[in-house]
Amino acid sequence: MVSMGIAIGVDVGGTKIAVGAVNEAGELLTMVSSPTPAADPQSVLDTIVNAITKVREQYEVSAVGVGAPGFIDASRKVIRFSPNISWENEPLADRISEATGLPVFLENDANSAAWAEYKFGAARGAQSVAVITVGTGIGGGIVIDGKLVRGAYGFGGEIGHMNMVPDGRVCGCGEQGCWEMYSSGSALKQAGKDVAARDPEYAKQILALGDGTVEGVSGRHVTQAARAGDPAALDCYGEIGKWLGQGMADLAALLDPEVFILAGGVSEAGNILLEPAVEQFESRLTACKYRHVAPVRLAELGNEAGIIGAADLARMELQS
Repeated sequence: MVSMGIAIGVDVGGTKIAVGAVNEAGELLTMVSSPTPAADPQSVLDTIVNAITKVREQYEVSAVGVGAPGFIDASRKVIRFSPNISWENEPLADRISEATGLPVFLENDANSAAWAEYKFGAARGAQSVAVITVGTGIGGGIVIDGKLVRGAYGFGGEIGHMNMVPDGRVCGCGEQGCWEMYSSGSALKQAGKDVAARDPEYAKQILALGDGTVEGVSGRHVTQAARAGDPAALDCYGEIGKWLGQGMADLAALLDPEVFILAGGVSEAGNILLEPAVEQFESRLTACKYRHVAPVRLAELGNEAGIIGAADLARMELQS
């Protein structure tokens, strides 16, 4: 099967690098994945190039899109900073292009996934969309009037670092009180630890799923207990859902998107997270009684979204 409409998408994650061929309909035709080399930029580059080579054995492709964590320069050629892979001012697009002979474009990984949900997933048909990726932290992507919001310097859309609580919890970015410190996988883990320390009897099911100690509590234990209907675990989800809804209300005041999409590992809890988030969103939404209230939906494309979005953005860039 040969088509110049096929592009390669690369999703660089903290644990694995996934590379696939994607057609113009957003269908993932084939995929190869490899573990992400630990903190070694050259090994990461080699892993990406090797995977691209394998995909090209099956398909003729027109371009490569790379969804990478961190801050991407407005040129979409340079990663200014990515703490997980020790990239600083890394000209990754040119290095991959030199190795493969293909045009290469970079995009923030959350933006890539958001674009896929906008064009092919849960938000298809909408023109203004806010995609919130609730994982270890909070990532996101914003599409307004059919255009991905990157900002003047390529650093736009870092919604997880909106300040929610002045002088609040210390975030990995170095600031305090960021949104992701109150509504994310890390926040869920902290909520579980807090309730276990405060009231061990109430949190006994959460503790039992771990090693019986507060230190042993993880977000996964809280999720297991919540799915079993444990009140303490449901309270934890209620807490992070409240903060999630507050942040969505703030985004609505600024952007007024047509729809919100929740993606990421924590969102896989479904209604356990969705219900408290929507309740808080609607209660905190400015002029809620007088405006259209954007629906909140769960993402559809799962782990494939980053590959699909990166490939489609690269194909569009090549055609522009």
